[in-house]
Amino acid sequence: MRRPGPLSDFTLTPRVGVIVAWAIPIGALGAGAAWLLLSLIGLITNAVFGGRFSTATVNPGTLGAPWWLVLGAPVVGGLVVGVMARYGSEKIRGHGMPEALEAILFRRSIVEPKVAVLKPTSAAVSIGTGGPFGAEGPIIMTGGALGSLVAQRLTLSDDERKALMVAGAAAGMAATFDAPLASVLLAVELLLFEWRPRSFLPVTAAVVVATLLRVPLLGSGPIFGVDTAGWRIAVPAELLSVGIGVLGGLLAVAVTALVYRSEDAFELLRGRLHWMWWPAIGGLVIGIGGLIVPRALGVGYDVIGDLLSGHAALSLIVGILVVKSLIWGLSLGSGTSGGVLAPTFMIGAALGAFAGLVLPPVGPGFWALVGLAATVGGVMRSPLTGVVFSLELTHAWSALLPLLIASATAYGVSVLLLKRSVLTEKIARRGGHLSREYEVDPHSTRFVDEVMAPVPGDDTDGSGRLRLRVDDDGRLRGLVRRSGEVVDDPVTLGPDDTLLDARHRLLTAGVTAAPVVGKDGELLGTATLAELLGQPAGAGASRTRLSAAGMT
Repeated sequence: MRRPGPLSDFTLTPRVGVIVAWAIPIGALGAGAAWLLLSLIGLITNAVFGGRFSTATVNPGTLGAPWWLVLGAPVVGGLVVGVMARYGSEKIRGHGMPEALEAILFRRSIVEPKVAVLKPTSAAVSIGTGGPFGAEGPIIMTGGALGSLVAQRLTLSDDERKALMVAGAAAGMAATFDAPLASVLLAVELLLFEWRPRSFLPVTAAVVVATLLRVPLLGSGPIFGVDTAGWRIAVPAELLSVGIGVLGGLLAVAVTALVYRSEDAFELLRGRLHWMWWPAIGGLVIGIGGLIVPRALGVGYDVIGDLLSGHAALSLIVGILVVKSLIWGLSLGSGTSGGVLAPTFMIGAALGAFAGLVLPPVGPGFWALVGLAATVGGVMRSPLTGVVFSLELTHAWSALLPLLIASATAYGVSVLLLKRSVLTEKIARRGGHLSREYEVDPHSTRFVDEVMAPVPGDDTDGSGRLRLRVDDDGRLRGLVRRSGEVVDDPVTLGPDDTLLDARHRLLTAGVTAAPVVGKDGELLGTATLAELLGQPAGAGASRTRLSAAGMT
């Protein structure tokens, strides 16, 4: 017989509406932060490398700066970031996503106010002086900080504060890339650690608001529009996408290892050279790379566009694949400020474009797009986000199946060969632990009457017995503790309570056993915490039952 129990697929409370309402202004703040960060990056880039006042996004390598400026600007930028981190907040170091994860998992989604200012400023300095990083990591931390700051002013639970923090982070991503669905997926796959209405609805509300505000702030349309009219996607191309996925997964493993080998190398300097100076050394690496491949500097949206349109020359493809990967991985390990997503886009697209030189032609930019999706799936360990991001960035909807094949394959290779991703390795090195494998707790699908002992119960060793007091009709009236204390209103469980809910109730009340009572007050049985946890009789502890005693 089907149980008409109290379970539902999801739980939704009226408070979720309050959180959604607060997510709307947070979405606006996230969009504003994205506009401000991109404008600041453009302003610094134009001022440093072009000697002009402009907020337009531009590649430093296209401005014709002299060699000494290309070499020296990243060093100065790294020094400024190091000073800001030492005397402002050390939390601005790194690419932003691990820091956001740490705040969610270990600091109750609480972010200091100064981080909301220092993180985008340091990222703008780092990228604007030639750093080969993306704006997405800093905007995730900045948007998340804004959401956290708003939540801290309200009387909210930790879970509600997390929802608003992630709403701000996703809003910043949506406004930066005009990719609303990918931003929601990124929140689910990377930040929320749950799939529940209480967090999904606020995040979606913030993302929608940020995407709408992006139009007047940053414009609309795909960031890297691709002309798919001449593409001829057939089964051979889809099968070959598996190979691109394998290459993308191997590349993901290589660049992740590079980042943390670089971090290990810089750690060897600890005690000899303060970490404040490390980003300047990373800047020197960037400057040398800029002399070799000038267009490897900066965010490089123009390079990604050339790769995805099929207009990139072989020298640029190889240069990005080799030099961009090296200077990004080596400098990121120095603790500077900058994101990983845009560089991943670029080197992934370069990988696909390089492989496309020997693969059957499908259309301009097709293999570059497949390589981009594969590398994102492997580096970020977020295969669905990799697919949807690629589609929303380009509007190449006809490539859905090849992208899914490549991203999932790269994800599998990355998981098989690497214990942790570029996002979670840093958390593990700081002593934290997280799992990216989500599953249903089996205790949420089993019920108390499956494990309870029916009245009158039994006692395997006679120790610690609690006596239940019932009336002549078998209804619970109270219990007597071992101390002799009479409890007239004891903690009780229902037969249709899930083991998860029952366990939580006992732990909250600080008791290890409780009577099970039907809806009419009839005593049905007893359940202990050990049984609710699934511990069998004799498994390391005695199994003590509650026994029934008549009223005197």
